[in-house]
Amino acid sequence: MSLSGASERSVPATKIEITVSCRNLLDLDTFSKSDPMVVLYTQSRASQEWREFGRTEVIDNTLNPDFVRKFVLDYFFEEKQNLRFDVYNVDSRTNISKPDFLGQAFLALGEVIGGQGSRVERPLTGVPGKKCGTILLTAEELSNCRDIATMQLCANKLDKKDFFGKSDPFLVFYRSNEDGTTVKIDVYDWDRDGSHDFIGEFTTSYRELSKAQNQFTVYEVLNPRKKCKKKKYVNSGTVTLLSFSVDSEFTFVDYIKGGTQLNFTVAIDFTASNGNPLQPTSLHYMSPYQLSAYAMALKAVGEIIQDYDSDKLFPAYGFGAKLPPEGRISHQFPLNNNDEDPNCVGIEGVLESYFQSLRTVQLYGPTLFAPVINQVARAAAKISDGSQYYVLLIITDGVISDMTQTKEAIVSASSLPMSIIIVGVGPAMFEAMEELDGDDVRVSSRGRYAERDIVQFVPFRDYVDRSGNQVLSMARLAKDVLAEIPEQLLSYMRTRDIQPRPPPPANPRPTPAPEHP
Repeated sequence: MSLSGASERSVPATKIEITVSCRNLLDLDTFSKSDPMVVLYTQSRASQEWREFGRTEVIDNTLNPDFVRKFVLDYFFEEKQNLRFDVYNVDSRTNISKPDFLGQAFLALGEVIGGQGSRVERPLTGVPGKKCGTILLTAEELSNCRDIATMQLCANKLDKKDFFGKSDPFLVFYRSNEDGTTVKIDVYDWDRDGSHDFIGEFTTSYRELSKAQNQFTVYEVLNPRKKCKKKKYVNSGTVTLLSFSVDSEFTFVDYIKGGTQLNFTVAIDFTASNGNPLQPTSLHYMSPYQLSAYAMALKAVGEIIQDYDSDKLFPAYGFGAKLPPEGRISHQFPLNNNDEDPNCVGIEGVLESYFQSLRTVQLYGPTLFAPVINQVARAAAKISDGSQYYVLLIITDGVISDMTQTKEAIVSASSLPMSIIIVGVGPAMFEAMEELDGDDVRVSSRGRYAERDIVQFVPFRDYVDRSGNQVLSMARLAKDVLAEIPEQLLSYMRTRDIQPRPPPPANPRPTPAPEHP
């Protein structure tokens, strides 16, 4: 009989500690330097109102403060967490309830984490005609022990507790002391009705367990009641530790802090089923009053991912359109009309190129996904060191026309540093898209299954706010479609045994531009 077990773990909320410094602040005191303090505000997604989160201490007589008091925030990769830092001069000789304003900075928490070494420096603004200096922010993940212990045990001659059969033993582990030095282990016989029979117990320590890497360790299982009642009692059996290993479990933030970049690529459906872009009934209609579902999906996802891409250059493609002047049908044409360089500058650049393409190309068909998936996969295949991870966003309205080829492309891409997000817009049922999302059944092609689940599909209509609040609609969409990206990145790194790089120094050399599809 053998027993094997591994430590159980839960995934707590990611806590991020923000350290604040300022440089070259305004000097508003006459006979001394300013006495600065920083106030952090967070923004409500629903109301967009700013609420005070916390304050640093006041440091007297300095224009270059390094604050000791830190801000601890819950971090969610899939959310746009806007922050505002206000800097004040708190002079005890004046009215402390009305401190002098020295400047402010706006940025997202993702920008801090996505900065080189999870550090950013931003100019302070807000005082007309004055240079307000800069604010420096450093993010550090606060996490529990990341060591995962795996052990294999076997038991011999345990007390028999079942009348008609042998015992069904299991172990329960307890940490007896606050410092974790002593580990108590109970041995039970499992009963179907839950009234498990106690067989015995033994104690050990982490140091003793770790010795099993070199030698077997045998523990006597003792039942205190039997020991008191029976003079000749020896034990209730033994448990032998056969092996013990410890592995470190790295987090998403570890890889980002070590320099891993998220390379974001966009592919937009230009098939005729979307309707004439000049008509209000079209899913591509460019209303002067609100964004289309396509534009909202693009902005919702892109504005979060762009914080983790240092060069802010995003390849953007369209598919299913006839291109001028000869009317050639293309399923991976660059939205900026530049075949040599499909990169757009920032998410606003992608939106601008998308709107321009709507004015120049003819919506046609069919709806093919495989060409653009393979295009991004070719770029991802060139990167195997964990320095870059590719995220492809496909926004579509219709039924896919190349399902067989798309499954083949996804299965091949599942072994690469790559994830695919599909957002369905419009009233279609999208049964085929659900099939590509491998949450329930892993995608397969020609008898080969995807190595990892890399596809997340959602219909945009499920996230539209009933009151018409586009900001909330976009936040809800981004929260759902991006939630799986950190774990998908980690699954790739684990399967390839890629560890995060150490964070770069405070003033690193420029990194080379990433390989774009």
